[in-house]
Amino acid sequence: MQDGKILLSTAVPHAPPAARRNPWALPGRLALLALAIFPLALGKDFTLHLAIQICINVVLVSGLSLLARAGQVSLCHGAFAGIGAYVSVLVVMGLGQPFLLGAAAAMLAAGLFAYLLGTVMLRLTGVYFVLLTFAFGEFVRLVLLEGDSVTGGANGITGVPPAALLGHVLDNKAAFYLLTLACAAGVLWLLHTLYRSPAGHAIDAVGENAQLAEATGISVRGTQRYAFTLGSALAGLGGALTAHYLRYVSPESFGMHLSLALIIMMVVGGRRYLYGPLIGALVMTPLPELFRGAVETQNIFYGAALILMLRFLPQGLASLFRPRGDGRAQR
Repeated sequence: MQDGKILLSTAVPHAPPAARRNPWALPGRLALLALAIFPLALGKDFTLHLAIQICINVVLVSGLSLLARAGQVSLCHGAFAGIGAYVSVLVVMGLGQPFLLGAAAAMLAAGLFAYLLGTVMLRLTGVYFVLLTFAFGEFVRLVLLEGDSVTGGANGITGVPPAALLGHVLDNKAAFYLLTLACAAGVLWLLHTLYRSPAGHAIDAVGENAQLAEATGISVRGTQRYAFTLGSALAGLGGALTAHYLRYVSPESFGMHLSLALIIMMVVGGRRYLYGPLIGALVMTPLPELFRGAVETQNIFYGAALILMLRFLPQGLASLFRPRGDGRAQR
């Protein structure tokens, strides 16, 4: 119990009725399998690079969408990715620990910061919460810039070792792609399981109508703090993967531009859908590459493409694949 409210484990006594059968389920799984195999079959470095970036973005955006389903939007998700990246690098390079321990420490550190921050910040709602997350993101960036002796300051940290699992060094793109693919699939499975649990039902209830959820005994602040903590821990994992893939970290890599890019991916994909982060990452990650030749007008093309998608599909691209007549988000 917390402030007379029921916590997540017992927040929703009954699961909602089962969704209608989705005719896209089997073709969608086959398409995802084909997409997963395609970069390996093609074997080109550029394709594998894009595939790795997509998988990392799926991990990052999934964490952000978890908080969005609870009714909040964060502008400091990139900062939590930065915390995870630096913690992982310092654990691996500074303490000589294996990559798995560094990634676990990255998730723990990002989740702990989010828990402490959420305890204070989640008293606010709407634009006030958004502005406070923006301030925290800038604070983290400034700390990383000024902490020369630990973070390398503006120069960052170079020579980050590649990830290694069970004695195998993942120093080529194909091997690292398999790692990020496994992480992305694991995160989607985790959220799929969560959204079908009482905790997931509480998150959806709070996101749809916080006042009504509170009236039924759900702790709104406790539920949002849970989503904020878990989502930020996933951002820490994404940051660790980024650091050991690029082999370099700097404060500017995890600034406001990253947080905004992740929000765009979430909105384009569909924030109320499990596969929204996947679809958003698949579309928006390679999109800048299509406009790279037009350097002066790249942002115009990028913005126009985004506006058109939002104008005609306000619920995101994932809404195209929901069962007809089912207005609820697909879990």
